[in-house]
Amino acid sequence: MSRRGFLAGSAAALTAAALAACGDRSSPVSSSGDANTPATTGRQTLTIGAIPDQDPEVLQRLYGTVADAMSDGLDLDVTYQPVTDYGAAVSLFRTGDLDLVWFGGLTGVQARLQTPGAEPIAQRDIDESFHSVFVVNAATGLSPADDLTPLADLRFTYGSETSTSGRLMPAFFLSEQGVDPQGFPGGPGFSGSHDATIELVASGSYQAGVLNEQVWNSRTAEGAVDPAVVQYARTPAYHDYHWLLGPQAVERVGDDLPGRLTDWFTGLSPDDPADAEVLELFGAGSFIPTEASNYTQIEEIGRELGLIS
Repeated sequence: MSRRGFLAGSAAALTAAALAACGDRSSPVSSSGDANTPATTGRQTLTIGAIPDQDPEVLQRLYGTVADAMSDGLDLDVTYQPVTDYGAAVSLFRTGDLDLVWFGGLTGVQARLQTPGAEPIAQRDIDESFHSVFVVNAATGLSPADDLTPLADLRFTYGSETSTSGRLMPAFFLSEQGVDPQGFPGGPGFSGSHDATIELVASGSYQAGVLNEQVWNSRTAEGAVDPAVVQYARTPAYHDYHWLLGPQAVERVGDDLPGRLTDWFTGLSPDDPADAEVLELFGAGSFIPTEASNYTQIEEIGRELGLIS
């Protein structure tokens, strides 16, 4: 199947998935874990959020730590607010309920286009050359390879429908090798998060899946991956996660906020214990500046799939 044929054939299904992810919810704020709420100090405030791409407990620890570090480093009262799904993160950013959000490539593009004046602030060093990994249950008998075509006959799960590393880019690379990303036996699954993808492949509910490489490497290093799950293939590189700042925060806090935030993130040093904790939680050696043009490829693919209008 040609790339154009894939894009035309799967646009309708993916549009429906995107609309479902971005649809109205009675409670878009997650109930898992308390928001990091500092005591009132009279300082200006900033509310941060993130797409819920990992287990809630992992996210609470990560962004609670970031909020505390930012509060100290920027002399602001920074609060982390969990959300229920990817669409809620985009919606709450658009309405100004979230000021600064850690988005994936696709959700970052969606949020920026829906929120005039939004500015990419920083990305990790690993995000300028990010990868996804395809994993399989060892019972498939597959050995690591660059050929994705054997995956076509397996029960397969993605992560979230609008995940860049767990859905959009893997689907693109599958189509480049002639695999219909919607044509897996019984249709593809959508686990909802990278951790859930590992668990579903480990249990045999799905024979194969795909997730972001940073989560895979982190869980492997922790010894948290069932031996039944093995890496099969690694995608080519692409830009992915980044911090996106909303215009309402700039109006409220000051025009110097974008520069202050970029300087703070890029100034985090592995030689400082507090900074090193933040970098380790993000799986990064450092943060680096970024700009909207880095996500042009993702925007183009998203538009052709009907996920961006």
